Amino acid sequence: MTDAARSAVDVLLVSLGSTAGLRAADAQLVRSLRRAGASIAVASASPPRAARTLALTDLTWALAARAATRSQLQRSEPRAILYSTTTAALLWPRPGAIRFDAAAAANRPGRHGVWQRPLERRRLRQAPLLVPWSGGALDELPAALHTRAHALVVPVAVEPSAQPGAVSTSGPQQREPGRDIAVIAYAANPSKKGIDRVLAAWQAVRREGEELVLAGAEPADLRALGAPCEGGGVRSVGRLDPAEYRALLRRARVFACAPRREDYGIAQLEALADGCQLVTTPAPGPYAALAIARALDARLVGEDLAPALRTALDDPSPDYGVRALGAIAPFGREAVDEVVARELLPRLLG
Repeated sequence: MTDAARSAVDVLLVSLGSTAGLRAADAQLVRSLRRAGASIAVASASPPRAARTLALTDLTWALAARAATRSQLQRSEPRAILYSTTTAALLWPRPGAIRFDAAAAANRPGRHGVWQRPLERRRLRQAPLLVPWSGGALDELPAALHTRAHALVVPVAVEPSAQPGAVSTSGPQQREPGRDIAVIAYAANPSKKGIDRVLAAWQAVRREGEELVLAGAEPADLRALGAPCEGGGVRSVGRLDPAEYRALLRRARVFACAPRREDYGIAQLEALADGCQLVTTPAPGPYAALAIARALDARLVGEDLAPALRTALDDPSPDYGVRALGAIAPFGREAVDEVVARELLPRLLG
């Protein structure tokens, strides 16, 4: 296709989309850029076959992102390219800005990142702009790979899924009407999310009539954990569409997680937005919600989830839900739209 036949657009977003969270974050950014007045084209990587190692998985996804970018460049001529994730940028056919929740240097140790890390360093130096989801993601990069002037933090926007109400403030007998689920956990990638530790803590402290709901993974995915994931006050609801999942959050009093590493934590931010108390371990990684959780109620953050779960259920902090909404205000749509319109788009377009 000739240059004249290609359509001119402001930004080409290269969407890796290897997880539901990444796909949702990319779709959200596209909407925000369009609200800022930009014309957008999207190159979506086609999911490759499952691979046996992380190094090979990243290679197949990087190849898919390159193919999608090349295909879209035959149809459109962007003023700027924004690669969503460092993996999408590893084999880029043309340089562009890089958006990421975490770098391979931080979450691909040893043999898991044997080829990704050195190539990633080169791409991060070559990128005209780095767009981390959080300041923590930027802090994990070696200082030699960036300057603050070379980067702009643009969070993933999180909003309440319905008119929010406050969580309970006076104990389990006076909880908010409609909060009939004691605890909910998001179980996608159950090993990384530490669902085995959540289940062990729950079995140690649950009381008759209390239920832990597991969402985001099928029962077959959970059986490998070696912990009971059905019965005994545990119910798995499998993978749900976003609206169904957020409806469950609005019914839950507590969101529990014990990630072995957290690159950002959209699920935790969504839980706070929908009125859940956040019980969590202090996981390594950028983990945007961790500092918020500590500020809201430090009793609910610790290596031992069991007492934190009982504290959240039996002695919830006053006005937790109201304070949580204030704490996540910088992640709201209006706040993110302002960053996109006033800073990101001008810097992308030069």
